[in-house]
Amino acid sequence: MKVALMVAEKPSLAASLASILSNGKCSVRKGSNSACSVHEWVGQFRGETTRFKMTSVCGHIMGLEFVGKYNSWDHVDPADLFACPTEKKESTPNLRMPYFLSQEARGCDYLILWLDCDKEGENICYEVMAAVSNSIHNVHSNRVTYRAKFSAITEKDIKYAMENLIHPNENESKSVDARQELDLRIGCAFTRFQTKFFQGKYADLDASLISYGPCQTPTLGFCVQRHDEIQTFKPETFWYVQVSVGESPEIKLEWHRVRVFEKEVACIYLNKVKEQKEAIVEAVSSKEQVRGRPQALNTVELMRAASAGLGIGPHTAMQIAEKLYTRGYISYPRTETTQYPANFDLNGVVRLLQPSSEFGEEAKAIARDMTHPRKGNDAGDHPPITPMKLASRNELDGDSWRVYDYICRHFLGTISRDLKYRTHTTKFRIGGELFTATTSALIDPGFTKVMTWQAFGKNELVHQFAVNDKVKISDVRLVESQTGPPDYLTESELISLMEKHGIGTDASIPVHINNICQRNYVSIGSGRTLTPTNLGIVLVHGYQKIDPELVLPTMRSAVEQQLNLIAHGTADYRSVLKHAVEIFRLKFLYFVQNISNMDILFESTFSSLSSSGKSLSRCGKCRRYMKYIQSKPARLHCPTCDETYTLPVKGSIRVYRELKCPLDDFELVAWTNGAMGKAYPLCPYCYNHPPFRDMAKNSGCNNCPHPTCAHSLSLLGVSSCMECERGVLVLDSTMTPKTWRLVCNGLCDVIVNCFADAMKVTVEADSCEECGAQLVTAVYKQEKTPFKDEVTEKKGCIFCFADFIPLVEKHKAVEMRRNHAGGRGRGRGFRGRGGKGGRGRNKAPKDKMTQLANYFV
Repeated sequence: MKVALMVAEKPSLAASLASILSNGKCSVRKGSNSACSVHEWVGQFRGETTRFKMTSVCGHIMGLEFVGKYNSWDHVDPADLFACPTEKKESTPNLRMPYFLSQEARGCDYLILWLDCDKEGENICYEVMAAVSNSIHNVHSNRVTYRAKFSAITEKDIKYAMENLIHPNENESKSVDARQELDLRIGCAFTRFQTKFFQGKYADLDASLISYGPCQTPTLGFCVQRHDEIQTFKPETFWYVQVSVGESPEIKLEWHRVRVFEKEVACIYLNKVKEQKEAIVEAVSSKEQVRGRPQALNTVELMRAASAGLGIGPHTAMQIAEKLYTRGYISYPRTETTQYPANFDLNGVVRLLQPSSEFGEEAKAIARDMTHPRKGNDAGDHPPITPMKLASRNELDGDSWRVYDYICRHFLGTISRDLKYRTHTTKFRIGGELFTATTSALIDPGFTKVMTWQAFGKNELVHQFAVNDKVKISDVRLVESQTGPPDYLTESELISLMEKHGIGTDASIPVHINNICQRNYVSIGSGRTLTPTNLGIVLVHGYQKIDPELVLPTMRSAVEQQLNLIAHGTADYRSVLKHAVEIFRLKFLYFVQNISNMDILFESTFSSLSSSGKSLSRCGKCRRYMKYIQSKPARLHCPTCDETYTLPVKGSIRVYRELKCPLDDFELVAWTNGAMGKAYPLCPYCYNHPPFRDMAKNSGCNNCPHPTCAHSLSLLGVSSCMECERGVLVLDSTMTPKTWRLVCNGLCDVIVNCFADAMKVTVEADSCEECGAQLVTAVYKQEKTPFKDEVTEKKGCIFCFADFIPLVEKHKAVEMRRNHAGGRGRGRGFRGRGGKGGRGRNKAPKDKMTQLANYFV
């Protein structure tokens, strides 16, 4: 029997597809990587009985990175990044996705790819093919590998795609590879250089990373451009004549001159009007107007509507749309098309929505009088976004329902009648000046019956006038006002600008907007307006002073056009890539030579390190006090040596008893993440410049292997962490003598409180024969000793010694990165001074491990 491996883009999508293709008769088992399941059933393929295996990836399998040494910020010139070698590495190594796919592909004859039908999905197709190339013979053959093209997760669409399989598009995949490499080289080169240049110079520069992106920076440029227009705006005073006629009610007329900017001239017109007691009706006209129904919904319009109408940011809106799509409620949400295909079943979708308690009545009315949709743009990618399955308000959470409700109502609006209304215009002549009164009357609400937020506002005229009627003037006055500046850009307006100038794709636009918000370049205000921060403004102005093209949309727009040529097979991948990289390399070199022009702006906006911060600890080189800069990124700065030393993120820093590092004479500082959080001492110099080969950068004393330092891992390490594989429980004495704790020096947040009120605790050279942990000596004052025999000093294993076990308090953790479950310890001893512990040695007895696990629950 032939075997076919099917691969979807997400586990939830794989489950939906398998259920449809197997008619709900598939078996399920967990994959070897625990993240993906494998669904199996038997069916027909190419006229043969075939066993199908449906599984998935979790987005991109591979990511592009620089080779080895080029990932170091400290030892690589950023200019080298434009030519250095790159390599593909696993995006999420702990998933072991290539190995998982390779294992599942063994013995398979066919590969059927159900990745998302866009360029990124096409690129993932080739990543999957590379992963299974050693398991499936001749995987790049069109007789082995197939591609499913679908736009909605419905039985009709999925089974149609299965019957009409195509083949992966290598050109589209290469265009994604080119974009990834360009963004990596350009973004990393500029980001590394300007981050290192500015970060150590200014105290209130609240950014740990000063990034540049070929799409991100022009996006920021639009926001700053609007900010500049607001700042440079000069209000002008103007005047206009305001006239009211009639009684009960009064009718305010609009002056045909609108406004004048000279008061003397305005007064002349005012006096002419004031001389008259009546207004003469000069003309009356009536005209039927139409407001057209919307075009079919595409991605950009969905993001605009979500931001402007629902108050949901574009990034969040697309995440919601993706979830709705994978659950089968809507069609594929990434599309540029605004025109339904000729064979699209509009009636079927309307019937689908008729049972709804929210908009079912409107759907029934539209079904009886359906209008042909407006012609839109057929981009050749996917059909517009439409509802595929009926949902109720109770099935979806708040924002998901609001997005789904909008998509359904928008669809119904596209096949409704246009809104029709009649405008009545009456022209009045007063002392030679012309005034008008315009009112509107609704004829047919059309699509606004279902798209209620666009409902027509009535302002019908009570009195109907005829030509030559004379109407009494009730009020005449001269009104003074001023021109106002434009508002800050809204997300909706920014999306429109990005689409107009070709910045990003429908998939990446929300990512770029989200990036400039997260990196503190803009802040979101009321009405989802985007206000640039000082950092965002200075960056854009700096680029403009050095090379305006770095922030203008024209460069990226041209690159996107070249990438599209690759996707269409009309341009060579390597030629386009080489040409674009060389252009930005030359721009980067020019930027480096002229960085002082940007630095001048930083100097006028941010305060220097030497004039900021408070004195904290002594420098090991000059013995003068260094200044502690608390604003992000936290750091110590020595004004005398003009050196800056980064500190751990978050948390707080304090002097640690004025103790010194034996290696460099710098005063130690204690870092803590709060009273209930982790803490450890560190040497500012060693933290930035590790003195030992095996010591990672940004490590504290609890990771230092110094053999004699009283604060090092060698002398304070007690045992291997019972939660993480590499961590060691180290005695934390930063809060002593009030609090004694064992803290994991690895990535987990394990904390063991112990020996409360002890006067002194020391880690001994010998280790426990039972579990391999280092022995500990605890010393108490006579009046506070917890021992039954009133002895003030005892030595033993913190985990095994009966007198010590009651003194070990419950595990506590702060800001946990994952849910730690007890009882997973490996029983590895810690190899410290004279310790006998080692990998796999001295595993603790089961009852001891169970007892210790209880503390970690």
